[in-house]
Amino acid sequence: MLTDPIYTLADLDNWSFAGTALAVLGHPIKHSISPPMHNAALAQMAQSDARFASWKYFRFDIAPDDLPVALEKFSHHNFKGLNLTVPHKVLAFDLVNTSGTDAHEIGAVNTLTLESNSWFGENTDGYGLEAGILENFRTTIADRDIILLGAGGAARGAAVMCVHRHCRSLWIANRTAKNRDALQEHLLGASWHLKVPVFGFDPSAPPKELPLGALVINATSAGLKPNDPLPIDLSTLPRPRAVYDMIYNPPETPLLAQARALGIPAANGLSMLVHQGARALEIWSEAAVPVDAMRSAVHSAMKSSA
Repeated sequence: MLTDPIYTLADLDNWSFAGTALAVLGHPIKHSISPPMHNAALAQMAQSDARFASWKYFRFDIAPDDLPVALEKFSHHNFKGLNLTVPHKVLAFDLVNTSGTDAHEIGAVNTLTLESNSWFGENTDGYGLEAGILENFRTTIADRDIILLGAGGAARGAAVMCVHRHCRSLWIANRTAKNRDALQEHLLGASWHLKVPVFGFDPSAPPKELPLGALVINATSAGLKPNDPLPIDLSTLPRPRAVYDMIYNPPETPLLAQARALGIPAANGLSMLVHQGARALEIWSEAAVPVDAMRSAVHSAMKSSA
């Protein structure tokens, strides 16, 4: 059971924390294990740099309609940085400065930094995904065929990262053709597109041209609930190299269970959570971040919440 309190917009009216405050915002937020992850890192960083002893990371449940006023209040109370989770990543995009970052290409932000009373937004999800895949499978995105499940905000971040990292090909599987086509057109029409072949298909009818040995990445929410259908039937695909599910809670989704049953290497999104969080803390602190401490903290938090 997580013991970190959940704060709300009302708590900001009487906020009085004297140290350097960081926070994660979501709706709902009770599932978030970001506070123990970041606070474990800060505690270790404070052992060699005393300034981090006064830093603390909190979690706030902020309703979508309250996000604009919340950002103003966080700025007023001089929060140094914010992480955003569902549903705020896309909502915040038009509320912050994203110039010169991957967030501008993705259309979503997950990391905000306060500078001169203004919020500057970045997106560390792609970095976290790439680092997580390397950690779990010892493989890079470069020159690898990717089958991406989903066409929403999380998928867009993954797609941009894959194209930037020169994947061999990108296959977008999504049941809603309109969303699938929109993401495909965004990638192919962007000025930064690196001539990576991008295809779209309905996951219920995989095309015969799908490559053997592709890396399958689930960026849908299918698997969050026990009775969710599979985002794709892995047995209908040419045998994948590995399956990475961005979902980390529950730790084994139906997709991951099927992958293991078929003998396909599989991993959940816990490594992505750690690495995107480490990158965010690195941005805020401008210091080396103990990734191992963050990894240990999230594993402990997952065990205690089970």
